[in-house]
Amino acid sequence: MVESREEEHPQSQKVFGWAARDSSGVLSPFIFSRRTNLADDVTLKILYCGICHSDLHATRNEWGNTIYPIVPGHEIIGTVTEVGANVTDLKVGDIAGVGCLVGACHTCESCEDDLENYCPRLVFAYNSIDHDGNVTYGGYSDRIVVPSRYAVRVPQGLPLAAAAPLLCAGITVYSPMKFHRMTEPGRHIGVVGLGGLGHVAVKMAKAFGVRVTVVSTSPAKEKEAIQGLGADAFLVSRDAEKMKAAAKTMDYIIDTVSAAHPLEPLMALLKRDGKLIMVGAPDKPLSIHAFPLIFGRKAIAGSMIGGMKETQEMMDFCGKHNITADVEVINMDYVNTAMDRMAKADVKYRFVIDVANSLSKQ
Repeated sequence: MVESREEEHPQSQKVFGWAARDSSGVLSPFIFSRRTNLADDVTLKILYCGICHSDLHATRNEWGNTIYPIVPGHEIIGTVTEVGANVTDLKVGDIAGVGCLVGACHTCESCEDDLENYCPRLVFAYNSIDHDGNVTYGGYSDRIVVPSRYAVRVPQGLPLAAAAPLLCAGITVYSPMKFHRMTEPGRHIGVVGLGGLGHVAVKMAKAFGVRVTVVSTSPAKEKEAIQGLGADAFLVSRDAEKMKAAAKTMDYIIDTVSAAHPLEPLMALLKRDGKLIMVGAPDKPLSIHAFPLIFGRKAIAGSMIGGMKETQEMMDFCGKHNITADVEVINMDYVNTAMDRMAKADVKYRFVIDVANSLSKQ
């Protein structure tokens, strides 16, 4: 049976999707409402939507902030089907993407700096309260309406299913690379975790021309990291001898791991003034002694996606260098199995839902 929810949109349209109703995280068919297209909006018929690890955390309420029912999905590629009167940068028929953000205040310092992702009033694509007071629903659905500011152009030639994860995974690793100047010649970057974020980080870092070492708990990933993705070296984090030999060799580390893990062995890999950038989001606190930071003037920083200007820049960079995610395309009715597999790291490297061809109202 398909559950339905009415929202308080003065003018609305019915949308079909899949939602989780409780912390079991199990998704099933769901009918809800979105606003009709306003003057500054674009409407997308959704073609593909990636499954991010955040979707798993959110549907199972692992961060403790889930608003049920929840329709996940913030790696959205679709066809523009309607544009508002004020929209000039997109037209009907264009292929566009929607990522993690669908709103912000547009007046604060962060918004003025094109960093809507750090706006105190940012609105996420799902599990958020929009400025009209309604809950936002994501891309596990047949269409979405967003302000055109939050839709990016998808470069021609990129395979659409494989491009979808760039809207989250891509910008999540691209933004800290640019901000911390990891892209400068001669840099050596460590990428911790070879999953949805990590494998895109390796591709981007190599496109920037820097040295990349993958750090993983799994020896089985070495061949893929070096031969498949082009990493320069591979470290098994449980191999104490090799970790010791690699001490003080890296300028930066991008930590993509979403599970609790020790940080001190990673800090030992950094040179003086090295930085470890957290982009994964474990659901449990991490801890570290002060001494690994003090002895070496090292730092731990965080980074969360990117603003819309930078997201478009990232998409154009990926178009120029033919960078996409490695994906397994699935039908919507496989989504619960995919979630369970993702929780076990049983995916290489991102699930993407073929929404247009598999989302049925039956």
